[in-house]
Amino acid sequence: MSAKPIAAPRFAYKGDRLKPLRAFCQTARLGSISRAAEALFLSQPAVTLQLQALERDLGTRLLERSGRRITLTREGQELYELARPLVEGLDGLDAAFRERVHGLDAGELHVAAGSSTILYLLPKIVEAFKAHHPDIRLSLHNVTGAGGLELLRSDAVDLAVGSMLDVPADLDYAPVYRFEPMLITPREHPLANKTDLRLQDLTPYGLILPPQRLTTYRLVDLVFQQNRVPYTVALEVGGWEVIKQYVAMGLGISIVTAICLTEADRARLAARSLAKYFPSRSYGVVVRKGKFLSPQARAFTELIKPALFERAGYDATGQSER
Repeated sequence: MSAKPIAAPRFAYKGDRLKPLRAFCQTARLGSISRAAEALFLSQPAVTLQLQALERDLGTRLLERSGRRITLTREGQELYELARPLVEGLDGLDAAFRERVHGLDAGELHVAAGSSTILYLLPKIVEAFKAHHPDIRLSLHNVTGAGGLELLRSDAVDLAVGSMLDVPADLDYAPVYRFEPMLITPREHPLANKTDLRLQDLTPYGLILPPQRLTTYRLVDLVFQQNRVPYTVALEVGGWEVIKQYVAMGLGISIVTAICLTEADRARLAARSLAKYFPSRSYGVVVRKGKFLSPQARAFTELIKPALFERAGYDATGQSER
């Protein structure tokens, strides 16, 4: 009697593990079932059913509601760390495959950055990127720091370039450049050539600062408060170029980051280092933790710093751990 052939295993459509894992990862990342549903182009009940099926399948509770936000249980956090690179890798498989077969010759790249980064830091990098990859459509999104992080979290951009003081748990920041804090004044100002410049020497003069919501203003206020030195704000205005112009006109003095000072500025302004009192500012690349970086994004980061996402725990796919 001849042996019957062994039947190939059958996988029911409802038994597909990838869909509930993708729903779980999006919910964990966004902290909301409704936002996960929007990201996946599904209805909210469909995502809820997938999450419930995953919890039943694994026999444990993965998510819990904290007010209006969904948080992970201890078991949910363990699963998220295991599932996230798998889901991200599969979602990025098409782009990786096209790169292997056709090379890096097309596609899109979206980068978020603030005005100062776009104006002073990125021009040479963008020029080199366009020279090497003329067919890639590059979009620079000019946003504030908070706006850039929101674009990262919603996957509207591939990466962000800028300065960060506090790094949220869901993001990774790789600092590359560092710039000193500088006092700028008109060239004939009393502080322009003062020896042994102290923080107290700034008190009699009004400061021209960016709006209070921005990091620079908060940092200036913190340093003066910590040193118990009074200060006055003569004017709040956005943009380093505007601030430099108003300082040159004699409307006040300012504290800026050296990134914004050009040779032309040094001809009309006096610049003094305040590194004794203020920390230097780092600028670098921000990515969503676990994000699969496209070939276009990795090509861009290579121009900022080679192997930026292949050291200190960054893997070859662009996934990063600080």
